[in-house]
Amino acid sequence: MPGTGPDGGAGRAAGHVVATAGHVDHGKSTLVHALTGIDPDRFAEEKARGLTIDLGFAWTTLPDGRTLAFVDVPGHVRFIRNMLAGVGAVQACLFVVAATEGWKPQSEEHLRILELVGVRHGVVALTKVDVADPELVALARAEVAERAAGSFLEAAEVVEVAAPGGVGVDALRAALGRLLDRAPAAADRDRPRLWVDRSFSAHGAGTIVTGTLEGGRLAVDDQLVVVPRGGGVRVRGIQRHGAPVTAGVPGSRVAVNLAGIGREEVERGHALVRPGQWHLTRRFDASLRVLDALGHDVSRRGAYVAYVGSGEHPVRLRILGPDRLAPGSTGLVRLHLDAALPLVPGDRYVLREWGRAETVGGGEVLDVDPALPAARARPDRSVERVVAERGWVAADDLERLTGERRAPTVGPWVVDPAVLDAARAHLAERVAGAGPLGLDVAALDDRDRALLGTLDGVVVEAGRARLAAAGPDRLAEHPYLAALAADPFSPPGPEGVDRAELRALVQRGLVVERDGVWFAPAAVEAAAGLVARLLAERPEGITVSAVREALGTTRKYVLPLLAELDARGITRRRGDVRVAGPRMTGVRPSRA
Repeated sequence: MPGTGPDGGAGRAAGHVVATAGHVDHGKSTLVHALTGIDPDRFAEEKARGLTIDLGFAWTTLPDGRTLAFVDVPGHVRFIRNMLAGVGAVQACLFVVAATEGWKPQSEEHLRILELVGVRHGVVALTKVDVADPELVALARAEVAERAAGSFLEAAEVVEVAAPGGVGVDALRAALGRLLDRAPAAADRDRPRLWVDRSFSAHGAGTIVTGTLEGGRLAVDDQLVVVPRGGGVRVRGIQRHGAPVTAGVPGSRVAVNLAGIGREEVERGHALVRPGQWHLTRRFDASLRVLDALGHDVSRRGAYVAYVGSGEHPVRLRILGPDRLAPGSTGLVRLHLDAALPLVPGDRYVLREWGRAETVGGGEVLDVDPALPAARARPDRSVERVVAERGWVAADDLERLTGERRAPTVGPWVVDPAVLDAARAHLAERVAGAGPLGLDVAALDDRDRALLGTLDGVVVEAGRARLAAAGPDRLAEHPYLAALAADPFSPPGPEGVDRAELRALVQRGLVVERDGVWFAPAAVEAAAGLVARLLAERPEGITVSAVREALGTTRKYVLPLLAELDARGITRRRGDVRVAGPRMTGVRPSRA
């Protein structure tokens, strides 16, 4: 894939991505260039102004052989949205503070944003030490320590660097290696998701997107879906760190060449996922940590935007519980998105107020498909809460909703224990109250049919569920059977017999039905024996009248009886007579 630049590489080991952060003009891009030999500023305007406008990407190999990719983010306040697009999927940062200027407003905002998106590991590079006197460097160090107190940077290594002359660059490389030792490896849950932070076309390759891969591997020829746009694509090729690979690993920067989609159809904020693996939501419940420095309370009134993944999305905000949240407080909120996104509990977001152009706060996604109205919702990360609020959840759906796999309780479902107990008790009552016939299994829904196998003392026979404790099969003692046996060749009709019971008697083989007439099985066997004796005397065939006279009944009953014998192969009709069939015993079948 020509022209993919930073995004490719070897796939030999787990990926590591570090985001830069810090105030504008503190030397982030210069430092990345010194570490990697790659200029992360891609645009002519960036080079002309000496100002990073959009995300830049670079990579290097550390002394221990591990590869490390950098997402270089803009420092200027006007490009904060671009900065947010680059830090959503990383777990560590290279925080840059110039010794000549010390801690600045954008330093503070970047630190708080990194905390909000869940970054927990970092290294501080104190840059431009070659043009700052020792007292100024010491002052900058002290200020970093003061500002980072209580944050994830509190215990971070601080490395003094002068990138243009290479001062401290090797020490910074070593510190970055130790940073990777502390930062957790990206998890592989076999549910890949790639938030797109760049999309472009390359001559001869077509559409290429880049991003930081998370959740699982992507391989060449994988079939994926682009969301929220929708529509399937195929992975034509993958690059990592400038080289083609057959698969990208979680936690790595990758460039993916897509077949089946145009460059203009995929953009920053979209995501690549496997079909059917993710719940797409336009509404989620989350925690919201309001920044201490915010000068006002947060309420539902405001033009808010949420930064999720690599995208910026207008949202409607509903606070769960109180009407407003004070600066420095944490509460629960419900956010309504403008597009359906593939989210899972544990994802992070940042909330900004559009009108005031300020970062409000951020937090963690807790529920991607709230089941309760906002007035009753109290979300958390508990899988048990999700199950309890729904009662029954298919295990596959539960994994999409929570990101965690649970073994099914009954059939394909995970069931809340209290709901399961109540459902089993109700079904047991229905079986007990169904009478001698038992409960028709065909009339039950899928859940109740799955529950039947978990009930003690219940047996299922011929499509009916009944209590085993009831003793012998009460259906076998049905009074209609005695009536049929009393007059086997002129049997009474089933008037007065419950139709469901009659069907069950036939299904169980306790009654034989043929052409609207019902017989006892013994009557059919007796008729077969009598017909066999008649055919032994007259193998050329017997008439209906002969059988009628032998049985002492009428044509109304003889015709259905002979039809039953024909169906069983005991007799065979030839013109106006019956001859022996292939299953007639004691009589040789006629060959005429």
